[in-house]
Amino acid sequence: QVQLVEAGGGLVQAGDSLRLSCAASGRTFRRTVMGWFRQAPGKEREFVAAIRWIGGNTYYADSVKGRFAISRDSAENTLYLQMNSLKPEDAAVYYCAASETATWNLTVRNLRLYAYWGQGTQVTVSS
Repeated sequence: QVQLVEAGGGLVQAGDSLRLSCAASGRTFRRTVMGWFRQAPGKEREFVAAIRWIGGNTYYADSVKGRFAISRDSAENTLYLQMNSLKPEDAAVYYCAASETATWNLTVRNLRLYAYWGQGTQVTVSS
């Protein structure tokens, strides 16, 4: 069993920053790609950012490029998402996910390729 546990969400004002974390535990799995997705009320879950676990290559949705930064600490099995200059439209439940099959970077946006998901952490941004 693989567990992904997110933390770090909260209520902030527009322009503020937040750092999300995602701790992975459980059985060893081939962690090819890890990513962050988000889902706002009434909307579909969407891709935010991904990182290639070996090598550290990163890939972002256009909507967060230049404001968000994904990183990982391999020794701690932890994924991070640094979110700066937050906007009200960034408000959502943020999920971390791990994929063993996503192909860098052609399919990293495809949430169906992520077999493991956290429970999500709420980010609220007031204007």
